[in-house]
Amino acid sequence: MAESPFTIPGFTGTLLNPGGDGYDDARRVFNGMIDRRPIAIARCTSAADVGAAVTAARASGVPLSVYGGGHSVTGSAVIDSGLCIDLRGLNSVSVDPATSTARAGGGATWAEFDAATTAHGLAVTGGRVSSTGVGGLTLGSGSGWLERKHGYSCDNLVSAEVVTADGRVVTASPDQNADLFWGIRGGGGNFGIVTEFSFALHPIEPLMLAGLLMYPAQMASEVLTNYRDFLTDAPDEVGGGVAFISAPPLDFVPEPVRGQPVVGVVVTYAGSVADGEKVLEPLLSFGPPAITMVQPMPYTAVQQLLDPANPSGMRNYWSGDFFTELPDAAIKTLIEHGTHPVSPMTQIILVPGGGAVARVDSGSTAIDERSAPWNIHYLSMWADPADDDANIGYTRGFVEAMKPWTTGRVYLNFIGDEGRDRVVDSYGADTYRRMRELKRTWDPDNVFRHNQNIPPAEG
Repeated sequence: MAESPFTIPGFTGTLLNPGGDGYDDARRVFNGMIDRRPIAIARCTSAADVGAAVTAARASGVPLSVYGGGHSVTGSAVIDSGLCIDLRGLNSVSVDPATSTARAGGGATWAEFDAATTAHGLAVTGGRVSSTGVGGLTLGSGSGWLERKHGYSCDNLVSAEVVTADGRVVTASPDQNADLFWGIRGGGGNFGIVTEFSFALHPIEPLMLAGLLMYPAQMASEVLTNYRDFLTDAPDEVGGGVAFISAPPLDFVPEPVRGQPVVGVVVTYAGSVADGEKVLEPLLSFGPPAITMVQPMPYTAVQQLLDPANPSGMRNYWSGDFFTELPDAAIKTLIEHGTHPVSPMTQIILVPGGGAVARVDSGSTAIDERSAPWNIHYLSMWADPADDDANIGYTRGFVEAMKPWTTGRVYLNFIGDEGRDRVVDSYGADTYRRMRELKRTWDPDNVFRHNQNIPPAEG
């Protein structure tokens, strides 16, 4: 006899069950390596729906997952034999230009958020791929092109509406449930389901100077050295990073580098175009590059610079680290590995730290690594399952080779399923202990565990 469909008392959204219309599309996530089958997908329309779904999952004894943007490399948005609480219907974004604030539903993407805020000449640090969810990025701290100017996404969080492990809907802010507010700013979804985020926004120029400079691989050492030295005294407005990529096999790419490993310098300047041209001159004039694609563009276009290189459904394996410095020996090792990828879709992105991120007091949020001058994202991507071992092995070897220059800490949103020790590394031992105590207060039964999990403290 077939099992009865999962039910949620008081639920006003849509329940998708295996075999039903829309179920298979709804369970897909960004990482094509993930193929999980929830017992049901609860497409919520309100915080009350989310609370009802949490309560039903607990009453039925089934685990749950939370689908915001579905962009996490771990695929934590979906779960086998459990309930997927789907927030994608909660994707509204409202902007109050008088107070320079915005409210975003827990299922909104950065493409939706940026379109709404830039219509008023305002923005906040968002993800580097526009399909990324506002929720997942912010809860993991929120690194993006504007972070040196305006801090991480979570640094700009004013308040949040949170559904707790017992199904209640509460507000987390500096004045209400301040301990919870501390934990959700970097805690990665361990303490509740955020159904609405409220952000402080910042003025953004109508056009920013941004784009990509592309150099042949044999120039990598000179390019990285120039970039490292330039960033030593660069103002907060300078974002971007260095990327080891393969040049696309397109007509605008010179024939000698077409489809070949190259070094790209991603350029972003969060100020006027005129100021950007002056400040960025040491980067723009270096080379000359094989390809120059830097020009004034709206912030929404800046946010989509990496979209074509990050299509949904490819197989992904990621990792990351913070670096204490970038000496010549580290640059040499970066080049040895970065210019010899297994897959032409792989991207190794080195982004500068400092600026506003480093000026936030240590311990004021759950994310506590703020002084590192460099953050690296190892993003391996490929299409064929037969190439899994080769690409995963390449990434792990690259990570290990760079360990001599790491701080011992890691940006949570960049890592995959790498074990509990790496989760501890995201926070440091003292902050991790504090988070376990907070977990015991807000989720003593570890209901929210299908994530980079922080188990509750014992006792």
